[in-house]
Formats: sequence, structure tokens, C-alpha cells
Amino acid sequence: MENNYEVVPDMISGKDLDYLSDMFNWNYGAYKSSSNAISSVTDSEIKEVLNKASNIFQGNMQKVLTILNQGGSNE
Repeated sequence: MENNYEVVPDMISGKDLDYLSDMFNWNYGAYKSSSNAISSVTDSEIKEVLNKASNIFQGNMQKVLTILNQGGSNE
């Protein structure tokens, strides 16, 4: 069965939700690991890289939460 929509419906499917959940969990694990590693590293360059990575993972988590809060809104 093929559905052709002129306008994409405002919804998040179960499959979409599973994917978003996985994305959030992957980024949360990476965020947690990079954030925790910052305190145990003494090299300032490595701390800077870990801090940048941590910020990227946190931003990715926020994007997923934004999508979920919109409830699939196409706007």
C-alpha cells in the first residue's frame, strides 16, 4: 500500500519515536562519557576537545527534545 501525501501529516509514528529515542540515548551516553572524562584529564587540549564534543552531544539531545515537544509539527 502506497500513501502519497501532498502535505506530510503532523504526527510522529511509532517507528519515528523508536528512532528518536535511540538517537537521544546514543547522544546522552556520549554526552555523559565526555562530560565525566573532562574531570579526569589534565591535558588542556584534550579537555577542550571533550568540552566541544560534550556541547555537540548536548545540542543533539536538545534537538530531539524539540522535535518531541512539537509532536511532529511540520513547521
